[in-house]
Order: sequence, then structure tokens, then C-alpha cells
Amino acid sequence: MLLPVLDPSPAEWISPRLGGAFGAAGRTVPRGYAAYARVCHPAERDRGGWASWREAAAETGRRAHAAMQWHALVGSPDPVNLTGSLWRGSPPDRGSLPSHSLTALLAVLGRHTSTLNGWFCLWEGYGWADEATLSREHLAAPRLRHPGRDYLLFHGPLTAATELGWRPRPNWFEAQSPNLFWPDDRAWCVATEVDFDSTLVAGDEALIDALLDAPGLEAWRIESDTSLAADGDRINQLP
Repeated sequence: MLLPVLDPSPAEWISPRLGGAFGAAGRTVPRGYAAYARVCHPAERDRGGWASWREAAAETGRRAHAAMQWHALVGSPDPVNLTGSLWRGSPPDRGSLPSHSLTALLAVLGRHTSTLNGWFCLWEGYGWADEATLSREHLAAPRLRHPGRDYLLFHGPLTAATELGWRPRPNWFEAQSPNLFWPDDRAWCVATEVDFDSTLVAGDEALIDALLDAPGLEAWRIESDTSLAADGDRINQLP
């Protein structure tokens, strides 16, 4: 179970380690780790089922690579319009890793930390983050402040990362992956920026190697300076 944390100081180690050019991975996930990975959120096909970016690139005649951008894969010259003419289906979710992918990620992360518990950040700007889902005391607490983003902080078992979200109806749970989370020993850190359709992982070489080979995930090795900006795809050029 995730417990609200009213003092953001346990998370203040991250902000001084964020930086780099606009769009750089290191502006979202902290610098100073040995290795980094980008986990691409899967896309839904119009006939049902999930597709990786690699699969989408093969179907659209584009090239899959670590800095690819979805709009470039599907033939949309507009980075805001993610439903290009080359792809039949929905684009990847922005700002949240789907539950089945988060579960697969947690299975790998748990083998690369000496602790069972961790810290979790939730962006305060979600419309459902109100008194219907969070305590009044937590909502009134000081925020963890990063450039352009303020977060609510939680602590609990790493396996509880799947608990965040809300219920539009009693029998329907809308999951939200944490925007930031890390174990007590800080062996790694995971970031899902609100506007990104990828989740970034910082850790040691062994963790990143394991993610690249993990079933149920599409992970690419990147650097902290890798650009994930809309114009960061230098290979799949559009007119």
C-alpha cells in the first residue's frame, strides 16, 4: 500500500541532477547513473492488440532506433498529430506506461535493488488528483518542485507502483504509472514525463542490459544527452 508523504525532502536529491539541452533525457531522469534506457509505450492496433514501435516501423517502412519519434514513424509531419496516414491504430499513451508494461518493468527492477520499498511521485495536475482520491492533508502538503512540474510524494512497497490511479466508476480502475519512482537505495530511477510516450530508466549496466532483453518491454539504450524532443528523430525525416 502506498502511503502519502507530507515532507518532500526525501525526493529533493533529484532536481540538482536534472539538466541538459531541451529534450535531453537527463532533464527528466537524473544524471549520474552508469547507464540509461528508453522504454517505448506500446501502441494499440485498430484491430486489437498491442504493437511495439519496432513493429510499427516495420509496417510503415520507417527505421526503428533509440531516438525515434512516433509521429515520424507513422508519417505525420505534425508532432502533435500522432495519427499519421501510415498507421492504423491508436498512438502510444503519453504520460503513463500501460499496466502490463509497468508490471513487466517492475519484475526487472526488483532484481536490481537491495530494498523492497521505494518513493513515488505523482504530478499534481491530473484532474482526478483531488479529494475524491487523495486525502485533504496530502493535497495541502508541500510539493516536490521540479522545473515545470510539481509532484505529490508517496512511499511504500515497490510492487505498489501499480496502485496509482482513479475509479471513474466502482468497477473500473484507470491506472496511472508513477511519474517518478526509485527504491530506498536509489539503485535506479524511473521517470514517465507527462508529455512523453516513453518511460526513462537510469541505473547500472546490468539493469539496462536486463531491460533490453526483457519480455513484454521495448527498451532501447540511450545516453543522458539523447534528445527525445519532437525533432530528435534525425533518421526518419519527413517533408
